[in-house]
Amino acid sequence: MSTAARAMRSLFVLLLSLLLAACAGPKYTVDDGRKVDETLLANIRAYGTGEQAIRPAIARSAALRDPECDKQWELPFAVATAYGWAETDRVAWVRGLGVDERLTVVATAPGSPLTLGDKLLAVRGQKDNDSERLLATLAEARDTGKPFALSLSSGRTLTVTPFEVCRGYTRLAPPNTPEMQDYHWLLSLHALEITRANLTEDEALWTVLWTQGLSEEGGARMKTYHYGSQIVGTLYNLATLATGLRGAALAAEAAINAAKNAASTVASEIVKQQIIEQGKALAAQRIRDGLSEAAQQLTKQQVMNAMQAVASNRSSLWGVARVGATVFDRADQWAFEHALKLGANPLAGFTLHQKLIERSLVSNGLAFDAERLAAINKIAEAKGLGYEVQAILRGIKPDELMLAMDSMPLASAPEAFAYENVNDPGSGRYARGLINAMLDIPMESDARK
Repeated sequence: MSTAARAMRSLFVLLLSLLLAACAGPKYTVDDGRKVDETLLANIRAYGTGEQAIRPAIARSAALRDPECDKQWELPFAVATAYGWAETDRVAWVRGLGVDERLTVVATAPGSPLTLGDKLLAVRGQKDNDSERLLATLAEARDTGKPFALSLSSGRTLTVTPFEVCRGYTRLAPPNTPEMQDYHWLLSLHALEITRANLTEDEALWTVLWTQGLSEEGGARMKTYHYGSQIVGTLYNLATLATGLRGAALAAEAAINAAKNAASTVASEIVKQQIIEQGKALAAQRIRDGLSEAAQQLTKQQVMNAMQAVASNRSSLWGVARVGATVFDRADQWAFEHALKLGANPLAGFTLHQKLIERSLVSNGLAFDAERLAAINKIAEAKGLGYEVQAILRGIKPDELMLAMDSMPLASAPEAFAYENVNDPGSGRYARGLINAMLDIPMESDARK
């Protein structure tokens, strides 16, 4: 065989080897144009929008360096993955956020070495095609608090440095359960509807500070109700990085179904109405009916109806979140005071509240009920900001609103039914809420071993 023939044969063998290696590699979902669940698609996009607002705010909160608060480690980027989702839902993730089975960057903080759309290949030199296990490795690297190496699918390798913030992860509900909300001293899961308020930088910061304040002000009380310390190897640990992970999404579905099933078995129609929040739905409908356009100013009665719905939402929380709800007002104050320390607008909580009310977004912990509004207004007045608050609220005075609402049936947020009693948590996995349940649920990868 001639030298040229041998060279051609060697080249052919090399090309064949490369082709076989490429074929043997993992296949990732692409958008093939198929029909997807449009509601899920919209929620995925809202999830991305929310992450892109909140991640810079989390980094901004690190400047507090508060020696009094308990600490957690955070990363200057957020990731999501379609790993484990059904095929058509994976297409929705690709179409909505460019997220396939790999850990994909969906939000960054200023100064982050990563950019939107980056795909993680390895963490600290450890490569894994199982995105859940790779996510666990990422969480472990984050929690050392030390710089670590990340390798990307593009071939780049870079160094990431975690930063320290006050305890209380600020996270969003998974796209499949946008209404999910849970408040825990380790992590608060906010309903996806808050993203529809188009958060400003200061409003996103308020959301983060409020979540941290809830942990600081209510942590001891929530731990008295129930304390779980296992984190490593649990679904919770993965959810601190990606609440859209399929395992976390399934847990959220189960938690919501558990609450609905419990409500349907209650004998008392009055209690049942509270848990399904008929009053809240009616109030929201009244607001929609009374507006000719989104920009139209709400009447005092419409504001009262909306805040009645907020009170109903607060009273319908269960488990650890139910205990946390007793200190929502203290979280408001903590956020106000720490926004001042950061040089941010301390009235961002009021502007966010007003936007939520005007958009009928009342199923979350950030909109004020009448009692909270009156309390935080007194703090603002003490700083000489009373007139500014009144302007934000379109001329409505919180004290007058409180007096007017005294005659409304749900104004004071009466004690509502939760399918477990505070003194008797019961045996259901989700009796203490989603976050607490995830502390007891092992990673799917661990369960398969």
